[in-house]
Amino acid sequence: MRYCSECGAPVTTRVPAGDNLPRQVCERCNTIHYVNPKIVTGCVLTHENRLLLCRRAIEPRRGYWTVPAGFLECHESMADGAAREAWEEALATVELEALFAVINVLHMGQVHVMYRGTLVGGRHAPGPESLETMLVGIDEIPWHDLAFPSVRFTLERFCEDLRFGSFGLHETSFDAGP
Repeated sequence: MRYCSECGAPVTTRVPAGDNLPRQVCERCNTIHYVNPKIVTGCVLTHENRLLLCRRAIEPRRGYWTVPAGFLECHESMADGAAREAWEEALATVELEALFAVINVLHMGQVHVMYRGTLVGGRHAPGPESLETMLVGIDEIPWHDLAFPSVRFTLERFCEDLRFGSFGLHETSFDAGP
């Protein structure tokens, strides 16, 4: 950011009084411009013991597989955002069951929040951000072609929990890219 979004004056980077981190501050109107992590919300969806995956039609990682997920919009809950992303990416109607994984993606300034749920009626098709969608058994997951480490973490925990017959809430942090 070079200019204040409040008054248009140039901003400088400094530690404001009462803070301990450098921030972009407007010298004219004293507005402090905070930069905070973005939230990505998504879901692991099942239908008849199979998982829904989407092949990405957009960058980053075009052509790689993921669960339906994307950036949370203002004025929507994380669960509503996950359901919206499932519709946008896989034309899927979902019933979300529980929060499943929280992944801090430190190097990207993101927090990925994944839910567990079911695919209503088993219906899915590629939305505008997907090249294709498919239902796979856990032994058919394309591990080497997954788009992001957060997707791998989420699916690994899902497979483990499925094997143990009990689902929990999982959390981790990544501080470097794939």
